[in-house]
Amino acid sequence: MSHESRISVSRNIRCARNTAHKSLPTQKNTKLYGRHRMPYNLVFIWCFNLQNGQLRYITIYIFKCHKTAQYRTFLDFGILYGGNKLLLEKENIFTFDSKGELLITIMSSLAQEESRSISENVTWGRRKRFADGKVCIPYKQFLGYEKGEDGTPVINEKEAAIVRLIYRLFLEGKTPAGICRYLEQQGIPTPSGKQKWSQTTVDSILANEKYKGDALLQKKFTTDFLTKKMKVNEGEVPQYYVEKSHAAIIEPLEWDMVQAEIARRRALGRAYSGNSVFSSKLVCGDCGGFYGQKVWHSTDQYRKVIWRCNSKFKGDSKCATPHLDADTIQRMFLTAYNRLMADRESVIVDCAIMRQVLSDTTTLDAELDSLNEEITVVAELVKTCVRENASTAQSQEEYSKKYNSLLARYEKATARLAEVTAEKERKRNQDRQIRLFIEALKKQPLVLEEWDERLWIAIVDRATVFRDGRIVFKFKCGSEIEVDR
Repeated sequence: MSHESRISVSRNIRCARNTAHKSLPTQKNTKLYGRHRMPYNLVFIWCFNLQNGQLRYITIYIFKCHKTAQYRTFLDFGILYGGNKLLLEKENIFTFDSKGELLITIMSSLAQEESRSISENVTWGRRKRFADGKVCIPYKQFLGYEKGEDGTPVINEKEAAIVRLIYRLFLEGKTPAGICRYLEQQGIPTPSGKQKWSQTTVDSILANEKYKGDALLQKKFTTDFLTKKMKVNEGEVPQYYVEKSHAAIIEPLEWDMVQAEIARRRALGRAYSGNSVFSSKLVCGDCGGFYGQKVWHSTDQYRKVIWRCNSKFKGDSKCATPHLDADTIQRMFLTAYNRLMADRESVIVDCAIMRQVLSDTTTLDAELDSLNEEITVVAELVKTCVRENASTAQSQEEYSKKYNSLLARYEKATARLAEVTAEKERKRNQDRQIRLFIEALKKQPLVLEEWDERLWIAIVDRATVFRDGRIVFKFKCGSEIEVDR
């Protein structure tokens, strides 16, 4: 081998030593390429790990973990390396030969088309199962269920107890971050067996409809068979909702209460404190801020927990609203509840009428259709305008004027679309809250003597505290009842 060739190969070796083990797939990181064929150029780079100037025989065994034969493209490939030449013995291809480069290009194209065909077949099969209502759960990463003998989800009672605990803690006022800290303190592992809980894991458990026995299928779909990139399904492909597809861990009413509480916390427009069920529901009548939990004499025998306006001593003007303890709040709530239940049937009838009004979204739906059509038309007009400007000589001043006019029209339509969508979502959430309110009232006695925090969460929207100590309880049906201290 010439001195120049040795230098060139030596550089390639050094480059390979620095990058090969980081960039090449191994048995531990084959997910980098999923089930696709290993790119040819990576095989060539791998060969530069050899000692230069020697002829070596290599068997590529990286993809032995694939069980299916068509994915073993490079399995048992013999490679001869000598100086600046590589030989694929099985195909009899020299890499530095123009004919070899052409063959490699053709083979790569065929391999890619085969991957496309396999991906399309797999996608069709999965969507057919979705259309048939067959529920598929990633059991290894899903808390609460395991695969039964007939292939359907079966409740794992040990894990289901953790799921019920998460829902209970959330309804008691804790935030997802607070739930994570509690689970870690108790030594409870995550669905994947780790000790560190993440907030997104708790959020996904709280929002997953499978825990109430239903299943929404095809939430995501693959956009590219090569990169396997996933996208949230926003109507591009059909979705299927299967009711009562398997046994429920959480009662549907409790699940709906959690969703309503999630929506309420998001609509607050400010940070939510998860210290108690009273968090973000007690409101100061002077400044409109929330009451917060405070501790008096925290280190001695006179320790006492009270609720007071968070802004009481902030700014020049001090809030004159009084502090309250938990017993006082609970006692006044029971009084307001018993007054409300004195005319329960009338309240339920009024709520049913309100639900009829809220569930009628015909006008909003028509406006949404009109706005979507407007956005589509304007988008096409913008494309035509740009295309004409690129292909035909015209005044740039006139072009800019036309383009800006279309852009303003498009932005106005999209802004209105966002407003109408938000209004429809608000009505839907309010309708759900009233439905839960009615169901809660029907199950409760006419007279309540003991504090029930679940009932507080289900029917109370907020409680406003005034200077004289009275509290006005606003229920989710819209009714307000004033109680003196």
